[in-house]
Amino acid sequence: MATMVTFHAHPDDECIACGGVMRAAADAGHRVVLVVATRGEHGEIVPGVLENGETLAERRVKETHAAADVLGVARVEFLGYVDSGMVDTDTNGAPGSFWSADVEEAAERLAAILREEDAEVLTCYDRIGGYGHPDHVQVHRVGRRAGELAGTPRVYESTSNRDEFRRMAAMAREAGEEMPDLDPEGFGSPEEELTTRVDVTPWLAAKREAMRAHRSQIPDDSFFLALPDDRFALAFGTEWFIRVGGDPAQREDTLFPA
Repeated sequence: MATMVTFHAHPDDECIACGGVMRAAADAGHRVVLVVATRGEHGEIVPGVLENGETLAERRVKETHAAADVLGVARVEFLGYVDSGMVDTDTNGAPGSFWSADVEEAAERLAAILREEDAEVLTCYDRIGGYGHPDHVQVHRVGRRAGELAGTPRVYESTSNRDEFRRMAAMAREAGEEMPDLDPEGFGSPEEELTTRVDVTPWLAAKREAMRAHRSQIPDDSFFLALPDDRFALAFGTEWFIRVGGDPAQREDTLFPA
């Protein structure tokens, strides 16, 4: 059995982007390690969730561990950086923010975990961080460099199928359903660049339960949880990746090829 380290920017990113492959790997007997760059200090707070005196960072750490339990994660680590906030906000360059961190120094923090775990698989994000958030872009930069430093054999960039998103958005509009307000050109990657398509429909219940664990960010009436089961399966039943050094013409269906 192998060890997979899955690297994310904020609490809740893990279940949305990689929840299926994480639970699938755990069920197959692999060791799953979750590394989160920040504690999501600048996320928007769902009203009424925090306890008296509780900070958002404290709550999001608890939520991360709860979601990790659902997804079969054996170890959770935070790299210790501060959430940089959305693009072009003052928090981007604040001291300690992940966006302002030295890439080499941050990559070495992650590489130390990869070496300690003797990881065979690392997931990070694509070059635009999925949708352009500064911390997500930094996950791409830091993750790719950490994989090089640690000599991790298989590095996968978690992404979305931009062309599939366009098709789904068109279907949703025809059905009068709500879709996230995302510019397709600044979201995910073109289908022709994708090397790995993983069907995670058998693990959708766990993926959805992990999302529910992040109550400070994902209320029950959110787009993620309000979808009927068939639409949820369409939106989240496939997880897409670009394998570093992989060939889109030889598309894989797992992060653990024989």
